[in-house]
Amino acid sequence: MSVYTDIPYVTPPADYQFHLGTFLADAYERYGPVFRSTYFEQDVLYMIGPEANRFVLVSNRQKFSNDKGWSSIFSVSDMFGRGLLTMDGTEHSQSRKMMNPAFTVNYMNHYLPLMNRVIRDYTGYWAEVGEIDIYEEARKITFEIAAQAFAGLRSETEIAQFRELFLRILMTPRVVEPDEDFETFTREQAVKLRQLQGELHTLLLPKIEERRKNPTNDLFGLLVQARDDQGNAMPDEQLTAHANILLVAGHETSTSFISWLLYLLVQHPDYLERVLAEQDALLLPDSEPTLEDIKRMKVLDNALKETERLYPPIPNGPRGLVEDIEFNGYHIPAGTLVFYAIAASHMIGSIFPQPTQFDPDRFAAPREEDKKSPYALVGFGGGPRMCIGLNFAQIEMKALLSHLLRRYRFDLVPGQEIAQFYAATGRPLNGIRFQVSKRA
Repeated sequence: MSVYTDIPYVTPPADYQFHLGTFLADAYERYGPVFRSTYFEQDVLYMIGPEANRFVLVSNRQKFSNDKGWSSIFSVSDMFGRGLLTMDGTEHSQSRKMMNPAFTVNYMNHYLPLMNRVIRDYTGYWAEVGEIDIYEEARKITFEIAAQAFAGLRSETEIAQFRELFLRILMTPRVVEPDEDFETFTREQAVKLRQLQGELHTLLLPKIEERRKNPTNDLFGLLVQARDDQGNAMPDEQLTAHANILLVAGHETSTSFISWLLYLLVQHPDYLERVLAEQDALLLPDSEPTLEDIKRMKVLDNALKETERLYPPIPNGPRGLVEDIEFNGYHIPAGTLVFYAIAASHMIGSIFPQPTQFDPDRFAAPREEDKKSPYALVGFGGGPRMCIGLNFAQIEMKALLSHLLRRYRFDLVPGQEIAQFYAATGRPLNGIRFQVSKRA
């Protein structure tokens, strides 16, 4: 059994955050499914491929801590509190059990009218404007939907205030301490963070009290009314943390996903025509999709999966190792910061032939490349830690794309520099600008 220091170290190129998936997939081909590297000036151990993903997400998940992963490198708990993303063990399973009813496919009928209304309100004028940045516009739409569904906010003033607080928290800079190997906040920054978190809590507290007195069937109302096995309700601080994490995950990742999905469809007009034919067969131009309509959008669904593969909104799944493990002939000690590499797994040519090409039919019968290699496509995680908001996100994205494609024609604005950039999440660095006109 080889020791940790025997694991190969791969030096990342200066621009690795612009082509993270292919850089790591190339290293995988050369060194195998486990190697060391650097991410944001921090030492990490990469684990890549279906076997590695299953090892981390399922068969040995109790040996990996989400909290020690997400909080040590991206300070998630410090910024937004201890929500579902950073919980481990029994704490996670109990909270997830309380939240699951609000995320079933059938429960999406409660959210779809909200999604359709917000989409209609925000996009109705695009043809008159003539040019939009889809990343910025999608961010407004997904934030409003998430703020209403996940935090119970309703008025424009409340939502604008909430958005401003979130941006200020996300933009709080961190530093690498001389004696530490992870990013942290200075004392002054920590004080500022607590002040901003207090403002978020103050904004949400009346919503919590309101839903205790008058229960509602939206997600926030269900969280307030939820009880654990002992009949205990979530404390206010926990409710706020869950709402915060859900809102960050619910709009940041969907915004990037929607942007790249529209970009890929416009860049591949033959497949776009197939998507449009499916939409026209299901819906009239001015109708709003029902849940049953969305379930029947198979051509669009495969494009969604291919976008997940090519541009996963989260490139890596950070975990802190809490027990020693053995993997691929190496002994890996507790305390190691591990990334199961989502973007890299999606670029393995032996699983996804011609991996850099847009080919949604790879997910259709009879090819079904993802099903032939379970845990190869992990843009939404897997196993018990599968993203709880998967159904919500997919329905939101399909509803938005259905609305846009049936009403508008999109053409890329010439001369743009379009590039994916990865940090904790991925995003088109300079946005993606489209010329918009009414569809003939």
